[in-house]
Amino acid sequence: MGQRGSDALNMTTVNNRLGENKELEMGRPAFDAAVTALRQSYAAIPDGATVRLAKKTSNLFRKRAATTAPGLDVSGLNRVISVDAENRTADVAGMCTYEDLVAATLRYGLAPLVVPQLKTITLGGAVTGLGIESTSFRNGLPHESVREIDILTGAGEVITATPTGEHADLYFGFPNSYGTLGYSTRLRIDLEPVPPFVELRHVRFTDLTTLQTTMDRIIADGSYDGEQVDYLDGVVFTADEAYLCLGRQTDSPGTTSDYTGMDIYYKSIRHGAAQTPIRDRLTIADYLWRWDTDWFWCSRAFGAQNPRIRRFWPKRLLRSSFYWKLIGIDQKINFSDKRNARRGLPPDERVVQDVEVPLENTAAFLHWFLDNVPIEPIWLCPLRLREPATPGADAGRPWPLYPLEPKRTYVNIGFWSAVPTVPGNVEGHTNRLIEQKVSELDGHKSLYSESFYDEAEFDRLYGGDRLRQLKERYDPKSRLLNLYAKAVKKQ
Repeated sequence: MGQRGSDALNMTTVNNRLGENKELEMGRPAFDAAVTALRQSYAAIPDGATVRLAKKTSNLFRKRAATTAPGLDVSGLNRVISVDAENRTADVAGMCTYEDLVAATLRYGLAPLVVPQLKTITLGGAVTGLGIESTSFRNGLPHESVREIDILTGAGEVITATPTGEHADLYFGFPNSYGTLGYSTRLRIDLEPVPPFVELRHVRFTDLTTLQTTMDRIIADGSYDGEQVDYLDGVVFTADEAYLCLGRQTDSPGTTSDYTGMDIYYKSIRHGAAQTPIRDRLTIADYLWRWDTDWFWCSRAFGAQNPRIRRFWPKRLLRSSFYWKLIGIDQKINFSDKRNARRGLPPDERVVQDVEVPLENTAAFLHWFLDNVPIEPIWLCPLRLREPATPGADAGRPWPLYPLEPKRTYVNIGFWSAVPTVPGNVEGHTNRLIEQKVSELDGHKSLYSESFYDEAEFDRLYGGDRLRQLKERYDPKSRLLNLYAKAVKKQ
């Protein structure tokens, strides 16, 4: 492990590393001006043209159809508006990245209840497209900590949606709508206090069923082997080598590891056949961004994990947003398929997915996946919807476009790579098999990547009837795409 040293770090030191003197809160006047620019850009889009964001970057793994129509100007909606440390809330513009949001809140010893793994995910994106992380077993998903949200609808109106107000239907329907009901301009979110450090235990399992039952027990007890667990995720390398990564918040100073340079976080998790958990320690900021430096493990595809290359790789480019640019270049020039062709290999099928499987079916899915899909490692992240349910929510399925069950534990299973295509197979063969298996095990699949459902099945899984009702009310002229067109037809 790369060590920072025992310099008696405290929250002030952490804040200084984040840029404490940087102006991180934009204030209400600047925000109001940004909303005015947004509304003007909406008015400039011709009648009948599809309304889209004028945004060059994305954390989505599905292509969009090209368009020449002007887009919505969201350039001014990229910062925190204000932080209310006393009430533990923040007002945040919809296009603010979690990197900037966390930098602003950690100055107060606070953090969002769920911080997705990658720095350039935006708060608005995590709410409309779902997000998850290692606090989700106790804090649910990002949209559950939203108190109110301002949304520019397809009709060009900016409305405020709350759990019990006039627009409660939009509040609950917005998550997983991916911009088909509108775009968030402001979100008021809950924050939680965090100390400066996270102590980690990486616990090895040689049996996936035992790992599954241990997750269940940790979630029920909030502890493992007598120690509190505040953060919980895991990694599967093979059927007989998997790990749960248990984090405990602490303000006790001590030596911390550094995985922003030569050392790589996911490699530090493995510890051979030893059954005693390996321990580690990170600052809270380094813990929240532990996966970003190497995009989990995906940086290996670019050679960034080769020590001879990594030594000369600029540290500022060891981050997910740069790898995203490399992916974009590859998609544009089709480099990977051309390379395969030169080697006499078939094109690859990209298999980049996150699925939610009920906890009790997790081991079954993992065994099936490892037997049928040649991708490893695999990320695990358990989640439960928050209790009590948000006021005004339907007690049965409170979030209709992604209808997870309350009081039921799911495990997010993430796998991000490619597999060789087989001549004669339909497009998306492996992805289709995964979709079928997830449905068979009563799970759900996130829509940030490619999907292959037929329209009837998609409607059943993603609240089609409710979405149509919301579209009629908030996008009566269909200025925004529908969800099936966006997620499956790639429009």
